[in-house]
Amino acid sequence: MTEYFGNMNIAIIGGTGALGAGLALRWARAGHSVTIGSRDSERAAQKANELSIKSGATIAGQDNASAAARSDLVVMAVPYASHAATLSSIKAHLEGKIYVDVTVPLMPPKVRTVQLPEGGSVAKNVQKELGETVRVVSAFQNVAAAHLNDLDYSIDCHVFVCGNDKPARETIIKLAQDAGMKAWHAGRIDNSAAAEALTSVLIFINGAYKINSAGISIIGEQQLIED
Repeated sequence: MTEYFGNMNIAIIGGTGALGAGLALRWARAGHSVTIGSRDSERAAQKANELSIKSGATIAGQDNASAAARSDLVVMAVPYASHAATLSSIKAHLEGKIYVDVTVPLMPPKVRTVQLPEGGSVAKNVQKELGETVRVVSAFQNVAAAHLNDLDYSIDCHVFVCGNDKPARETIIKLAQDAGMKAWHAGRIDNSAAAEALTSVLIFINGAYKINSAGISIIGEQQLIED
Protein backbone atom coordinates (compact mmCIF):
# COMPACT_ATOMS: atom_id res chain seq x y z
CA MET A 1 0.00 0.00 0.00
CA THR A 2 1.27 3.43 -0.95
CA GLU A 3 0.88 6.02 1.76
CA TYR A 4 2.29 9.52 1.90
CA PHE A 5 5.94 10.03 2.75
CA GLY A 6 8.35 12.88 2.19
CA ASN A 7 9.89 11.71 -1.09
CA MET A 8 7.27 9.93 -3.15
CA ASN A 9 7.97 8.35 -6.52
CA ILE A 10 5.31 9.89 -8.78
CA ALA A 11 4.60 9.23 -12.46
CA ILE A 12 2.54 11.82 -14.32
CA ILE A 13 1.05 10.28 -17.43
CA GLY A 14 0.52 13.10 -19.90
CA GLY A 15 3.16 15.13 -18.11
CA THR A 16 4.12 16.95 -21.29
CA GLY A 17 0.74 18.74 -21.24
CA ALA A 18 0.13 21.96 -19.34
CA LEU A 19 -1.69 20.50 -16.31
CA GLY A 20 0.63 17.54 -15.88
CA ALA A 21 3.70 19.74 -16.30
CA GLY A 22 2.44 22.12 -13.65
CA LEU A 23 1.95 19.32 -11.14
CA ALA A 24 5.39 17.93 -12.00
CA LEU A 25 7.02 21.30 -11.37
CA ARG A 26 5.43 21.80 -7.99
CA TRP A 27 5.96 18.26 -6.71
CA ALA A 28 9.57 18.14 -7.86
CA ARG A 29 10.24 21.46 -6.16
CA ALA A 30 8.69 20.03 -2.98
CA GLY A 31 11.22 17.18 -2.99
CA HIS A 32 9.32 14.32 -4.62
CA SER A 33 10.80 12.10 -7.35
CA VAL A 34 8.82 12.86 -10.50
CA THR A 35 8.77 11.14 -13.87
CA ILE A 36 6.65 12.52 -16.68
CA GLY A 37 5.27 10.13 -19.27
CA SER A 38 4.38 10.55 -22.91
CA ARG A 39 3.62 8.27 -25.84
CA ASP A 40 6.94 9.53 -27.24
CA SER A 41 9.87 8.90 -24.88
CA GLU A 42 12.05 11.49 -26.63
CA ARG A 43 9.39 14.14 -26.22
CA ALA A 44 9.06 13.18 -22.54
CA ALA A 45 12.82 13.46 -22.01
CA GLN A 46 12.97 16.85 -23.72
CA LYS A 47 10.07 18.22 -21.66
CA ALA A 48 11.54 16.76 -18.48
CA ASN A 49 14.77 18.64 -19.12
CA GLU A 50 12.85 21.91 -19.56
CA LEU A 51 10.90 21.32 -16.34
CA SER A 52 14.04 20.37 -14.43
CA ILE A 53 15.63 23.70 -15.33
CA LYS A 54 12.49 25.62 -14.38
CA SER A 55 11.93 23.82 -11.05
CA GLY A 56 15.55 23.53 -9.99
CA ALA A 57 14.98 19.82 -9.35
CA THR A 58 15.59 16.69 -11.40
CA ILE A 59 12.56 15.43 -13.35
CA ALA A 60 12.78 12.30 -15.50
CA GLY A 61 10.97 11.60 -18.77
CA GLN A 62 9.97 8.21 -20.21
CA ASP A 63 7.27 6.58 -22.27
CA ASN A 64 3.97 6.19 -20.40
CA ALA A 65 4.29 2.49 -19.56
CA SER A 66 7.86 2.81 -18.29
CA ALA A 67 6.96 5.85 -16.18
CA ALA A 68 4.03 4.02 -14.60
CA ALA A 69 6.08 0.88 -13.96
CA ARG A 70 8.80 2.72 -11.99
CA SER A 71 6.41 4.71 -9.80
CA ASP A 72 4.65 4.25 -6.47
CA LEU A 73 1.82 6.58 -7.44
CA VAL A 74 0.42 7.30 -10.91
CA VAL A 75 -1.34 10.49 -12.02
CA MET A 76 -3.36 10.49 -15.26
CA ALA A 77 -3.40 13.95 -16.84
CA VAL A 78 -4.35 13.38 -20.47
CA PRO A 79 -7.21 14.80 -22.57
CA TYR A 80 -10.42 12.81 -22.44
CA ALA A 81 -10.12 11.84 -26.11
CA SER A 82 -6.95 9.84 -25.41
CA HIS A 83 -7.86 8.63 -21.92
CA ALA A 84 -9.09 5.12 -22.73
CA ALA A 85 -6.13 4.22 -24.94
CA THR A 86 -3.63 5.65 -22.46
CA LEU A 87 -5.18 3.79 -19.53
CA SER A 88 -5.00 0.55 -21.51
CA SER A 89 -1.28 1.12 -22.14
CA ILE A 90 -0.41 1.46 -18.43
CA LYS A 91 -3.04 -0.81 -16.85
CA ALA A 92 -0.58 -3.64 -16.21
CA HIS A 93 1.56 -1.37 -14.01
CA LEU A 94 -1.12 -0.10 -11.61
CA GLU A 95 -1.67 -3.09 -9.34
CA GLY A 96 -1.47 -2.14 -5.65
CA LYS A 97 -0.86 1.56 -6.35
CA ILE A 98 -2.74 4.79 -5.86
CA TYR A 99 -3.95 6.03 -9.23
CA VAL A 100 -5.04 9.67 -9.45
CA ASP A 101 -7.28 10.70 -12.34
CA VAL A 102 -7.31 14.38 -13.27
CA THR A 103 -9.24 13.87 -16.51
CA VAL A 104 -12.29 15.97 -17.30
CA PRO A 105 -14.75 14.67 -19.93
CA LEU A 106 -14.61 17.76 -22.12
CA MET A 107 -16.07 17.13 -25.56
CA PRO A 108 -15.24 19.95 -27.98
CA PRO A 109 -16.70 22.17 -29.19
CA LYS A 110 -19.23 22.19 -26.31
CA VAL A 111 -16.71 22.45 -23.47
CA ARG A 112 -18.92 24.92 -21.57
CA THR A 113 -21.66 22.29 -21.24
CA VAL A 114 -21.48 19.42 -18.75
CA GLN A 115 -21.21 16.11 -20.60
CA LEU A 116 -20.50 13.28 -18.18
CA PRO A 117 -19.81 9.84 -19.65
CA GLU A 118 -22.11 6.85 -19.39
CA GLY A 119 -21.49 5.30 -16.01
CA GLY A 120 -21.47 8.59 -14.11
CA SER A 121 -17.92 9.90 -14.28
CA VAL A 122 -14.49 9.22 -15.71
CA ALA A 123 -12.99 8.26 -12.36
CA LYS A 124 -15.89 6.02 -11.37
CA ASN A 125 -15.58 4.14 -14.65
CA VAL A 126 -11.84 3.74 -14.09
CA GLN A 127 -12.37 2.30 -10.61
CA LYS A 128 -14.84 -0.19 -12.05
CA GLU A 129 -12.41 -1.17 -14.81
CA LEU A 130 -9.33 -1.51 -12.60
CA GLY A 131 -10.99 -3.12 -9.59
CA GLU A 132 -10.38 -2.58 -5.92
CA THR A 133 -6.71 -3.65 -6.04
CA VAL A 134 -6.01 -0.20 -7.49
CA ARG A 135 -7.00 2.71 -5.27
CA VAL A 136 -8.47 5.26 -7.64
CA VAL A 137 -8.62 8.88 -6.52
CA SER A 138 -10.12 11.82 -8.41
CA ALA A 139 -8.56 15.27 -7.91
CA PHE A 140 -7.17 18.49 -9.46
CA GLN A 141 -9.84 18.88 -12.18
CA ASN A 142 -10.66 22.46 -11.21
CA VAL A 143 -7.16 23.95 -10.91
CA ALA A 144 -5.92 26.17 -13.73
CA ALA A 145 -2.85 24.83 -15.51
CA ALA A 146 -1.51 28.36 -15.90
CA HIS A 147 -1.51 28.81 -12.14
CA LEU A 148 0.24 25.49 -11.56
CA ASN A 149 2.98 26.40 -14.02
CA ASP A 150 3.63 29.78 -12.40
CA LEU A 151 5.75 28.80 -9.42
CA ASP A 152 5.49 32.29 -7.96
CA TYR A 153 1.69 32.16 -7.98
CA SER A 154 -0.08 31.39 -4.71
CA ILE A 155 -2.97 29.13 -5.69
CA ASP A 156 -6.13 30.17 -3.88
CA CYS A 157 -8.66 27.74 -5.32
CA HIS A 158 -9.40 24.46 -3.55
CA VAL A 159 -9.19 20.83 -4.65
CA PHE A 160 -11.91 18.18 -4.23
CA VAL A 161 -10.47 14.72 -3.53
CA CYS A 162 -12.79 11.77 -4.12
CA GLY A 163 -12.12 8.05 -3.71
CA ASN A 164 -13.33 4.92 -1.97
CA ASP A 165 -10.15 4.57 0.11
CA LYS A 166 -9.81 7.24 2.78
CA PRO A 167 -6.03 6.80 3.39
CA ALA A 168 -5.47 7.17 -0.36
CA ARG A 169 -7.47 10.39 -0.34
CA GLU A 170 -5.39 11.62 2.58
CA THR A 171 -2.20 10.93 0.63
CA ILE A 172 -3.43 13.10 -2.25
CA ILE A 173 -4.53 15.85 0.12
CA LYS A 174 -0.99 15.98 1.50
CA LEU A 175 0.45 16.03 -2.02
CA ALA A 176 -1.90 18.90 -2.87
CA GLN A 177 -0.54 20.77 0.14
CA ASP A 178 3.01 20.12 -1.08
CA ALA A 179 2.00 21.74 -4.37
CA GLY A 180 0.65 24.81 -2.57
CA MET A 181 -3.07 23.94 -2.60
CA LYS A 182 -5.81 23.42 -0.06
CA ALA A 183 -7.61 20.11 -0.62
CA TRP A 184 -10.69 18.52 0.89
CA HIS A 185 -11.99 15.00 1.39
CA ALA A 186 -15.02 15.03 -0.94
CA GLY A 187 -16.37 11.52 -0.46
CA ARG A 188 -16.42 8.32 -2.47
CA ILE A 189 -15.49 7.98 -6.12
CA ASP A 190 -19.13 8.47 -7.15
CA ASN A 191 -18.79 12.11 -6.09
CA SER A 192 -16.15 12.70 -8.72
CA ALA A 193 -19.02 13.47 -11.08
CA ALA A 194 -19.45 16.82 -9.33
CA ALA A 195 -15.80 17.83 -9.70
CA GLU A 196 -15.64 16.68 -13.32
CA ALA A 197 -18.83 18.57 -14.15
CA LEU A 198 -17.67 21.70 -12.35
CA THR A 199 -14.88 22.28 -14.87
CA SER A 200 -17.37 23.04 -17.64
CA VAL A 201 -19.19 25.42 -15.30
CA LEU A 202 -15.93 27.24 -14.54
CA ILE A 203 -15.08 27.47 -18.25
CA PHE A 204 -18.49 29.04 -18.83
CA ILE A 205 -17.92 31.53 -15.99
CA ASN A 206 -14.48 32.40 -17.38
CA GLY A 207 -16.04 33.34 -20.68
CA ALA A 208 -19.18 35.02 -19.40
CA TYR A 209 -17.41 37.26 -16.88
CA LYS A 210 -13.97 37.56 -18.51
CA ILE A 211 -12.31 35.91 -15.53
CA ASN A 212 -8.80 34.55 -15.88
CA SER A 213 -8.92 30.93 -14.65
CA ALA A 214 -11.86 30.88 -12.24
CA GLY A 215 -11.68 28.47 -9.32
CA ILE A 216 -13.70 27.50 -6.28
CA SER A 217 -13.04 27.56 -2.55
CA ILE A 218 -14.83 26.15 0.50
CA ILE A 219 -15.83 28.49 3.34
CA GLY A 220 -16.88 27.58 6.85
CA GLU A 221 -15.26 26.30 10.02
CA GLN A 222 -13.30 23.09 9.49
CA GLN A 223 -13.95 20.24 11.89
CA LEU A 224 -13.23 16.50 12.02
CA ILE A 225 -14.32 14.81 8.80
CA GLU A 226 -16.49 11.76 8.38
CA ASP A 227 -16.07 9.31 5.52
